[in-house]
Amino acid sequence: MFWADRGNNPLAPPEMPIRATRPGEEELACLCAQLRDRHFTYEQVGQTRGSRLPDGYHHVRAVVDIGHGAETWARAQDALRTCQGHRHAGASITPSEPPLDSGTVVIITVRVGPLFVVAPCRIVYATVEADRFGFAYGTLPGHPEQGEEAFHVARSSGGAVIFEILAFSRPVAILARLGGPIARMTQQRITRC
Repeated sequence: MFWADRGNNPLAPPEMPIRATRPGEEELACLCAQLRDRHFTYEQVGQTRGSRLPDGYHHVRAVVDIGHGAETWARAQDALRTCQGHRHAGASITPSEPPLDSGTVVIITVRVGPLFVVAPCRIVYATVEADRFGFAYGTLPGHPEQGEEAFHVARSSGGAVIFEILAFSRPVAILARLGGPIARMTQQRITRC
């Protein structure tokens, strides 16, 4: 495993795991356990609940119309529950079907060319309402960026169903800064799925 320097930022993760091979499930489960009590790597925890995102970060606001009706609403919730957007974008999730409960640690593994980036996060909050469902996760030590990303599906009174992403992030390591365009492309792939 290679490690990137965190620079002068005291809130930055101490390391960014980059691997030449995909990490095994046992190794990722162990990493989840190690990170259970670690703090988020940014101060604005929960800020994706509102419409004002913090300054000093790259912001993503995306809304996609995904259909209409009760069946679409049920499928959309199930897709979020099982992290299908991440999987369609080429990411793997550990645990494979995480409980969307506040405090759950998840590891997102993304292939970037010949390498694999391991990005630890924790669920910040979950939303379970009659016409809105989703969750947000925030970055933990070892993630190449700092910030929070929220994924929600919502249903209008007329039955239209939309998928929303609201995020703020910034790179913390030199490799993440260089890989910024790749991170943005991954976010766009998740939005389109």
